[in-house]
Amino acid sequence: MTMIADKLQRVRSQLSDACKSCFRPTDTVLLLAVSKTRDAATVRQAYAAGQVAFGENYIQEGVDKITSLADLPLQWHCIGPIQSNKTRLVAAHFDWVHSIDRLKTAQRLNEQRPADKAPLQVCIQVNIDGGSNKAGVEPDAVLELAQQIQAMPHLKLRGLMTIPEPAPDFASALAVHLRARALFDALNAQGLGLDTLSMGMTDDLDAAVQAGSTMVRVGTAIFGQR
Repeated sequence: MTMIADKLQRVRSQLSDACKSCFRPTDTVLLLAVSKTRDAATVRQAYAAGQVAFGENYIQEGVDKITSLADLPLQWHCIGPIQSNKTRLVAAHFDWVHSIDRLKTAQRLNEQRPADKAPLQVCIQVNIDGGSNKAGVEPDAVLELAQQIQAMPHLKLRGLMTIPEPAPDFASALAVHLRARALFDALNAQGLGLDTLSMGMTDDLDAAVQAGSTMVRVGTAIFGQR
């Protein structure tokens, strides 16, 4: 536990410094601990060190942990690809979904969200840099999908998520993240009222924060190499 607590503290300090460097309050950026491939006991250790929000890439693995840790007041984010046969599990168990990249997925999540649960908080995944191996909506198609999602009663559209290709330096990473920020601002200019930019991971956290990220997804720096 001490090791995870120490690593969490280092990440929080890095996040605080990144915010201060661009004159942002630290509480404007949420730290999402990416717990994929980690067991429930490890998540408990992170919770004991003050971490509440966790991101999962693999649906069944995430659901198993959510069930096992139901006694803890955790917030669970689905940040990985969603196959059609997994939408019901996601709708029933997760609080957030960052990886909506097509209308069909949104429709299924909306239809399958249990009536006794609050609307599922969702982000549209955008292929912001045109990476050939990345999922995500092309930037010029985001507005139409966003407007369709906003009409769904069991989903609450919060913003955008990006996973750009690794950048060679800070300036390059910042440039890509600023493109996502510009798209976010353009959508809000259309009246969408978005408040979430899920961008930045262990290696590009500082650039993402400077560009306006409101949620950074960190796994390796907290839990170590898989």
